[in-house]
Amino acid sequence: MARIAGINIPDKKKISVALTYIYGIGHPAADKILDTAKVSKKKRASELSVQEINRIRGIIEKQYMVEGVLRRKVLLHIKRLKDIGTYRGMRHIKNLPVRGQRTKTNSRTRHGNVRRTMGSGKRKMEKK
Repeated sequence: MARIAGINIPDKKKISVALTYIYGIGHPAADKILDTAKVSKKKRASELSVQEINRIRGIIEKQYMVEGVLRRKVLLHIKRLKDIGTYRGMRHIKNLPVRGQRTKTNSRTRHGNVRRTMGSGKRKMEKK
């Protein structure tokens, strides 16, 4: 199992898909990385040689912000929005959708799957 950017890459997946397991690398970025490293996109992760893995690792370390650094940067951006009191920052604080989605329905991912309708929290009748 190859380890790139602190993440164990799954062996059975094609390398173009396996690279997307790294936070901050999507399909287009994975394809660019493989093109610059001159590695076939059709190879499985287990079929890569040590030199190919090192080339991929070097490209990711030099050109991309991934994993912990990127997560920290995103959290700092959100914290800044909260501190200066912007509309988006307030939405983050209240755990509401930030990007203009409706909230009357369909905000289950931000609120948690809590049903706020009449019969949803009702207890079942006990058998006598």
